[in-house]
Amino acid sequence: MKKVQFEKYGCIEIYEKYVVVIMKEGITVKPEYNADLIKIADNYFKGKLFGYITNRKNSYSVDPRIYFETSKIENLVAFAVVSKEESQKAFVNFEKEFLQKPFKLFKDLEGAKIWVEKMITSNQKSK
Repeated sequence: MKKVQFEKYGCIEIYEKYVVVIMKEGITVKPEYNADLIKIADNYFKGKLFGYITNRKNSYSVDPRIYFETSKIENLVAFAVVSKEESQKAFVNFEKEFLQKPFKLFKDLEGAKIWVEKMITSNQKSK
């Protein structure tokens, strides 16, 4: 695992098949932040499928326009949100309307990791 810290918004942990992102408290996730995800996809996942897991430990907002660019990352096959907060259901249902990738909410990180790995495996078989 490699950890990359971004001063503006949080950190990204890079694993073999996915990234786990923890955003800073109180920020707004903006479309321009997607440039860092695109760089990570190019540098660490070139030629292979991967998933994105956001571990929502902190409270922050998301500008849903970010998902238009995220949807264009061809080798990104799954997007998981981890939160124990019941209120996240409504946010996730709203956000998933903007992302053209499988998008799912989980109560724990382990469940999200298992689902992402299954999504990668099923996409590899369909190619």
